[in-house]
Amino acid sequence: MLALTFDGAVALRDVPEPNPGSGHAVVALRLAGICGTDLELTRGYKGFGGVLGHEFVGEVVRCDDDPQWQGKRVVGEINLGCGTCERCASGLRSHCASRRVLGILDHPGCFGERFVLPAANLHAVPGSVADEQAVFTEPLAAAFRIFEQVALEPTMHVAVIGDGKLGLLVVMALRAREIPVTLVGRHPRKLALVAGPGVRTSVAAELGGERFDVVVEATGSRDGLALAFAHVRPRGTVVLKSTVHGTVELPTAALVVDEIQLVGSRCGPFDVALQAMASGAVDPRPLIEARYPLVEGERAFEHASRRGVLKVLLGA
Repeated sequence: MLALTFDGAVALRDVPEPNPGSGHAVVALRLAGICGTDLELTRGYKGFGGVLGHEFVGEVVRCDDDPQWQGKRVVGEINLGCGTCERCASGLRSHCASRRVLGILDHPGCFGERFVLPAANLHAVPGSVADEQAVFTEPLAAAFRIFEQVALEPTMHVAVIGDGKLGLLVVMALRAREIPVTLVGRHPRKLALVAGPGVRTSVAAELGGERFDVVVEATGSRDGLALAFAHVRPRGTVVLKSTVHGTVELPTAALVVDEIQLVGSRCGPFDVALQAMASGAVDPRPLIEARYPLVEGERAFEHASRRGVLKVLLGA
């Protein structure tokens, strides 16, 4: 079968059909999304090699141990814990020390005609949620993860730094929960996608010395953390959503003197993301910039890597 792989270069290759183990399902790809982490993997993050991709909506074509999944349209959580260690037993499967991660760490990704995930990782997609929405489930869940980590109230002064794909999804999640937010970005076209009631848009230069109770850093750049610290108030919270290859300077003096809480934030609740789209509270489709068939995967990846591009999708 065909799959989009990385081995020093992004290339479409013929790879073996997936062989599901016990408790696993074979999923046929319907749509997949290229995200910033995929791009970072091709720049050296985690020393990755293999089939890329972790954002998807697909259809189960085989699940021997749990036939009820057969034919269902699904999305799937990307972390594969061992299931037996202390962390997995205590509900920290996504932090299992020996976990594998779809398309990121020791498990082939979803940028192929078919791929494998444990049935326990799957979530059925409601009929009211289109494929073009469902493909955003993983990053939208990551946006909603913030609510599980930080007690946000409508009276708080909240900012999101970064008007890329994840930053815009975080703003959509905040708006769905009626949390007023300031989106700080660089691109008028992107800022306009979420501008409106409850959302103020700004460029960094316009902020001056303004400080916020909570700053979500979603720039995907090495400079984003410093900007977040520049605009968080003493005893405020910085939520770090970006994944960047390499090292980033941490302003430890500000962290200590101003008693800032720094919160790393990763994967989130798929059920919450799906419900938000099913109810109409969030519709991420305006973020779609282009769609390519899988056979044009190399071209799609080149498009996604251009500066300022939003979501590029791969279709079966």
